[in-house]
Amino acid sequence: MLHSNITGQGKPLVIIHGFLGMSDNWKTLAAQYVGEGFQVHALDLRNHGKSFHSEDWGYEVMVQDVVEYCTFHQLTTISVIGHSMGGKVAMLLATTYPDLVERLIVADIGPKLYAPHHQTILAALNAVDFAKKPSRAEAETIVSEYIHDFGTRQFLLKNLYWVEPRQLGFRFNLKVFNENTSAIGDALPFENQFDKKTLFLRGDKSDYILDSDFETIYHHFPKAEIETVSNAGHWLHAENPSEFFEKTVHFLNN
Repeated sequence: MLHSNITGQGKPLVIIHGFLGMSDNWKTLAAQYVGEGFQVHALDLRNHGKSFHSEDWGYEVMVQDVVEYCTFHQLTTISVIGHSMGGKVAMLLATTYPDLVERLIVADIGPKLYAPHHQTILAALNAVDFAKKPSRAEAETIVSEYIHDFGTRQFLLKNLYWVEPRQLGFRFNLKVFNENTSAIGDALPFENQFDKKTLFLRGDKSDYILDSDFETIYHHFPKAEIETVSNAGHWLHAENPSEFFEKTVHFLNN
């Protein structure tokens, strides 16, 4: 069963994080959704956060995990927010189980195929040799040689935890990610469609959703609305949380 942070009472809202993320990344926004009358289920996908590790990894098994989670918690109708890789999970979930999903929000990812582009990040993570028992500061120094952006570094290093005294490790399953890098970019199957209201949000400084992608989005999601969050890159929910919240809650409540 997937690990989750469940907060609030009301209409179920499932939040699915992106690659190398976890439910904790959404704590602040989750509290705001709770204030709007939602019961928030912020998930840790398999091989991420506090959820189980598995050699089996890809969008189909991640969707099955979410379906089993909803069945276990007796969630028969949900709204979903998915960011990046989590947005791909959310799209496949909605197009495969349309009766389960009432409203769909996809944050800064499209249904198209994305070429592998996490090589630098994976190189940085693989450079940390936990056999040498590095401190947090030493791990950050190693990662900073590859990742110059402070925000990206902090996002990645949130995954450090004490496996035992004086022994740090990453919460995610780096071995499986190294072996299956291309799986993250998989396209939504051409025939998959979702006929209910869908909101796509893109960061104005991000190139993940281009104007040329709109036709593909409308093919899969004919009732899609596509909006842009200002002053934000790919991590738009962290870079401009107030505008992200405003646009998402308007869509969910309207």
